[in-house]
Amino acid sequence: MSQPIAEFKQSQPLTLGVELELQLVSVRDFDLTRGATDLLGSMDYDGRFGDIKLEITESMIEVSTLPRPLVDGIAADLVGLRQALVSQCARNHIAVCGGGTHPFHRWTERRICPGDRFDEVYHRYGYLAKQFTVFGQHIHVGCTSGDEAIWMTQALGPYVPIFIALSASSPFVDGEDTLFQSARLNAVSAFPLSGQCPALRDWAEFIEHFSFLQACGIARSIKDLYWDIRPKPEFGTVEIRVCDTPLTVERAAALTALAQTLVRHLLRTRPALDTQRHLYVARYNKFQACRYGFDGQISDPIGLRQVPLRQIARELLAMLVEDARELGCSAWLQLLDASLAGEISDASWLRRRQAVHGNLNDVVREATMRFRNKGSTHFAGAPR
Repeated sequence: MSQPIAEFKQSQPLTLGVELELQLVSVRDFDLTRGATDLLGSMDYDGRFGDIKLEITESMIEVSTLPRPLVDGIAADLVGLRQALVSQCARNHIAVCGGGTHPFHRWTERRICPGDRFDEVYHRYGYLAKQFTVFGQHIHVGCTSGDEAIWMTQALGPYVPIFIALSASSPFVDGEDTLFQSARLNAVSAFPLSGQCPALRDWAEFIEHFSFLQACGIARSIKDLYWDIRPKPEFGTVEIRVCDTPLTVERAAALTALAQTLVRHLLRTRPALDTQRHLYVARYNKFQACRYGFDGQISDPIGLRQVPLRQIARELLAMLVEDARELGCSAWLQLLDASLAGEISDASWLRRRQAVHGNLNDVVREATMRFRNKGSTHFAGAPR
């Protein structure tokens, strides 16, 4: 049954929220394990840092922060959620880690979590639902109105490749090196309503567009829109959905800082948009970021040229210095700047560990340690 879009809930501008989809793995062989329902059923957690809930398969768990005005608050929530989850996982003899894909699991072994929404997705999309055992970070930024959310959805579109490259953590699929930095988004792209928001003037035109999709039987609810960036009316936010789940909560906080400072900059400068031109090159630019990461070549539909993604990302971080200072999150953006300068990414870390160990089981074992912030693999320099 089709569901109408909720009224857009006005929220404080630049308010933040983060969701992380995390991997549940066996401590015996570090393959994915079917532990989500039992884990939540036995969990003693009071919700002080946000929610811990099921995702589509039993090998996934999702944590989501409380709404926060500052990135430091998001980081504190993520640390608290991590501790609560790691402690409960240890009691259940399983481990938890980040990363956009599990490097060697078999999708046929996945089990759909109980719940009407998950059951509907499985029956509608078939095996794609099990192959959707991939793991992303979603970043919500508050908007004052539906019109502002639609404008921001389109204003953020050209920056999608930068978020992909800075979060890329999914180089392995089915035990093989894909040669991609982010292979996760290939699984998302299989869904019929993936991609980008079309050129829309305002919230009223978005409602009209969605009603058209419903009338054609293409979409039932807004959750069917697997757009890279989409409005979230019940939260009063715009939601960036292209990031792989990082290997550390510190990098997740740094990506959140990028989203908040970029939204502030766009609201402050109100650049003219040419959404239709950007849509012509969006799929190509997204592929470049997924395949090559920092080495991607981004097509500029306004200047009619190609520009190295690394150059664009450096210029963006430099442009956002003042906005970051005003928001008190300069140190978080400096982490991304250092990562970019050193060509350090989660995808490259995973590949280096595989080269050391010669097997992916030990790579996942080290990823669980990295997520717990154990050993020397901490995202160096993260604000405390």
